[in-house]
Amino acid sequence: MVQAEAAPAAQAADRQAPTTMFTAFWLLRKSGTGSASVDSVRDAFERQRSDVGVRGAYVTTGLCAGVDLILWVTAEDCDQIQGLAIDLEASLDGRLEMTQVYLGVASMSQYDPEHGPAFLRGLEPRDYLSVYPFTKTPDWFLLPFEERRDLMIEHGRMGKEFPTILTNTVNSFGIADQEFIVALEDDDPAVLVKMVQRLRAAEVRKYTAVDTPIYLGRRRDLTEALAIALG
Repeated sequence: MVQAEAAPAAQAADRQAPTTMFTAFWLLRKSGTGSASVDSVRDAFERQRSDVGVRGAYVTTGLCAGVDLILWVTAEDCDQIQGLAIDLEASLDGRLEMTQVYLGVASMSQYDPEHGPAFLRGLEPRDYLSVYPFTKTPDWFLLPFEERRDLMIEHGRMGKEFPTILTNTVNSFGIADQEFIVALEDDDPAVLVKMVQRLRAAEVRKYTAVDTPIYLGRRRDLTEALAIALG
């Protein structure tokens, strides 16, 4: 029922969506004893809000080790993302350190022009985020385009068995170690488990070279997430 009611808005968002957008997943962990406060860090986001959007702030406590907070930001220009990162680093005063950055460029799929990252199409975020780097084997890129397209269509068809999950795949070729970033969203992490397990049977799976480490976080209000992370 919720999906049916949201469909017209989602369709409108699709029509108005930009064709490309930069996005970054910042993984942070507690470090140091600086004087940063929730308000001072929140102010950094306020100063940059006209340029950089925050898709979500995700608390990872008890869900994965080595990371305390995931911030998912989007912008039309890479300089805007870096501008927020510089402001944020100064505001954090060493309380949180960035341990990993997954940076990429989002666009509609080359295999299905009607399919693209959920955030690029303006769809509302879900409660849980699973994000990880993804790299294919060299053999994948040597296949004819038509064969790759057919394999990806099969993969997408299997994924549609789980309609509540939002998928976000963005490109990182040449600007990061991974080729893609995969971000999956759902209100129930058990559904994420079922879908990924199901997709292990897809033919395209044999062309996967890297799809770990995986980070899971629970979406919170930005202020609440910062308060938990800053402890």
